[in-house]
Amino acid sequence: MSAQALLEVKDLVTEFALREGAARAVNGVSFTLSQGEVLGLVGESGSGKSVTGFSIMGLVDKPGRITGGSVLFEGRELVGAAPEALRRLRGNRMAMIFQDPMMTLNPVLRIDTQMVETIHAHERVSARAARSRAAEVLTRVGIASAEERLLQYPHQFSGGMRQRVAIAIALLNRPALIIADEPTTALDVTVQGQILYEMQKLVREAGTSLIWITHDLAVVAGLADRVAVMYAGRIVEQGPVAAVLDAPMHPYTRGLLGSVPAANARGSRLRQIPGLTPSLLRLPPGCAFAGRCDAVSPQCAAPVALREVAPARQVRCVHAIASGVCL
Repeated sequence: MSAQALLEVKDLVTEFALREGAARAVNGVSFTLSQGEVLGLVGESGSGKSVTGFSIMGLVDKPGRITGGSVLFEGRELVGAAPEALRRLRGNRMAMIFQDPMMTLNPVLRIDTQMVETIHAHERVSARAARSRAAEVLTRVGIASAEERLLQYPHQFSGGMRQRVAIAIALLNRPALIIADEPTTALDVTVQGQILYEMQKLVREAGTSLIWITHDLAVVAGLADRVAVMYAGRIVEQGPVAAVLDAPMHPYTRGLLGSVPAANARGSRLRQIPGLTPSLLRLPPGCAFAGRCDAVSPQCAAPVALREVAPARQVRCVHAIASGVCL
């Protein structure tokens, strides 16, 4: 593990055992994350983004399991770690924000109970100190009258406010790493902007590292330092966010950017990537995108490795070329 890396994921493989066979939702994923860095993990639904996040956190349930690779966090190996060791890390040194806040919040417990218990699970502090910290963090994520709101139940909050509470719970113990799984997808644009501002401030002030899982390239453009593009369980392109979004090299990345409405001329039909994502049970031996690619050649039938094509820039394609596309 490099001296500066907070997280190093190497050749991570996560499979789901199905009747028809093993579906590799994460297939040899590798990346590093430094302290205070924001990585955007993007791709279509089913590309493996969320499962990658769950795998890092040790939250993959049966029939899924990690079958290969390594996840080093602060120098500690998480793959194969004891459940108790993972519990000590989760909610403390590393936290996850889910797309649905009700995956975090218990509907029958008051907000103060849930937040104080989160603190007490990892620290020995007084109930008054824990409650004070809970109110402080609620205020930080934009919830007014925090002391009063602590006495309420999740159903008394709107969807956007519940998501703010879920984010506040993730921040309670000042984690070094936060994995955010599309936490603003269901929110209106105004609330989304406020939450993104709070996350940027957190990274800037506390040095927290962030993995932002999303399909929204505009969010990644304004939030992330680096971006990794996933397709069929693999990273097909990664690098500095400006370099990848301004001059994508993989045909899939170009297709994603080309399908953004802002990139299309007014009144014209939206561009789209033809075809469908291949079944994870029957992935081709070569490039998984070959069946949808307009640059496909016989070379694409052989296995394609993620190769470095420029400093800090990697692409999984034998036809990698730069193409200027501004978001």
